[in-house]
Amino acid sequence: MINRRQLMWSGAVAALAASTGRGDAQTTDASGSQAAAGNGGNFEPGHVVDLARQLAMRPFTAPPVDLPDQLANLTYDQYVGIRARPEGLLWSGQQRGFVVEPLPRGALFKDHVVLYVVVDGQVQRAPYKSANYDFGALPAPPEGKDIGFSGFRIFAGNGERPVQMAIFQGATFYRAMARGQNLGTVARTLTLRPGEVKGEEIPVFRAFWIEQPALAAETLVIHALIESESVTAAVRYTVRPGDMTIVDVEVTMFTRVAIDHVGWGGHAGTFLFGPASQRNVDDVRAAVFEVNGLQISNGRGEWLWRPVVNPQQLQLSAFVDSSPKGFGLLQRERSFAAFQDDSQRFDRRPSVWVEPLSDWGEGSVQLIEIPTESDVNDNIIAYWRPKAALAAGAEATYAYRQYWCWSIPEPPPLARVNLTRTGKGRGGRRRRFLVEFVGDALADPGRLAELKPALGAGKGAAITNLKLWPYPERKVMRVAFELDPGDEPLTELRLVLEAAGKPLSETWLYRWTA
Repeated sequence: MINRRQLMWSGAVAALAASTGRGDAQTTDASGSQAAAGNGGNFEPGHVVDLARQLAMRPFTAPPVDLPDQLANLTYDQYVGIRARPEGLLWSGQQRGFVVEPLPRGALFKDHVVLYVVVDGQVQRAPYKSANYDFGALPAPPEGKDIGFSGFRIFAGNGERPVQMAIFQGATFYRAMARGQNLGTVARTLTLRPGEVKGEEIPVFRAFWIEQPALAAETLVIHALIESESVTAAVRYTVRPGDMTIVDVEVTMFTRVAIDHVGWGGHAGTFLFGPASQRNVDDVRAAVFEVNGLQISNGRGEWLWRPVVNPQQLQLSAFVDSSPKGFGLLQRERSFAAFQDDSQRFDRRPSVWVEPLSDWGEGSVQLIEIPTESDVNDNIIAYWRPKAALAAGAEATYAYRQYWCWSIPEPPPLARVNLTRTGKGRGGRRRRFLVEFVGDALADPGRLAELKPALGAGKGAAITNLKLWPYPERKVMRVAFELDPGDEPLTELRLVLEAAGKPLSETWLYRWTA
């Protein structure tokens, strides 16, 4: 038996699939009732979930690339020069706390995304009009031709000049930032098979439903439909900008085929070179990175810090865990002098911290470090990989809170790693390391007297010339040592400061490779 609701949604799925990313997610059933996902229908969050469920029952069809050459062949700099006029913005001048700029397709952003606005429970499609955009020196597409949207930019504030705070555009990517920051790290709503030989599968946004906020609102709610060859998903984002911008992400995913490698809470950032990884880069800048480490608060109560590197070869790491408390790629370097870069201002890039909103069970935090020669590549990727595989036709739900911040919301009461430096050792393959910790406990003479470094390396490697350099007036302890890897191609290093048998610092981890 097929009920009326199923019939409506089957029609809605057919319309969306046939549209190849352009038409409304709507239709009418035999009684003339309109499906709620599309233009003019009633809206409930469950409608997007139903649409994703029904879409998963159909084969994936990739939409054609139908963008005119004059837009498809733009450089990135040309594309970002296209700006919406005031009449092209959503809620401009309405004092709703947010203004949304629909972004046209062009350059790298060729996928068509349907944008809807939900007003008083009713769905309204955001129409594309060339006249709503200033194309600058570029020739404007002819009026009446529907170029369509690739995503949208979010501004927050009620003044004359709301401040940009997030952007949703490309694949299932989005970026956000705290007040006073620059855009940096990219979040991945759904991550499939990254780092595998057969290649990563890239899901894409198909449609958004943006709820019109109330006057002077502090929260913006966005719903999205995601699709790829293997999965579909419905997502609800709750965005709260501020000194620490918070994004709650709720995902309901449906599989078309069996999946054994999926990533939750994924995000990616850039690391070209820095004190922990020089790579003999010839650059006028002192360092180039927007993230310099992976922080993990695991289910066993440990706080881990793993500096990231720009490796010679692709590097995969898995931190096995159960019921993680949080993880994220952080930017701990906040000094302009450390970078000497006036245009990029890496010192103002956000840290990203992910906290599960339920028990995620068994799995691992995965870290992928990809070799790069450019600072435009997001070559450092982190995500949670559940241990359990998903069968074809399965449904999975998960939720997490994401902080875009200067520092994580509740740092541990431990000394943290402030700096990692590496360099040539005394002959052969030896490497010199300097790890600097900072924290209030390192100013206490009594604690310093008890302090001992617990330092170890993998099998076949040896640690020599270990020295401690305390600076209690600065609440700093510097640990210097030399690694002799022997004949090993790689070794894992682990260091934690202890006092009276208990950790005084977070645990520093490092993978050395030949």
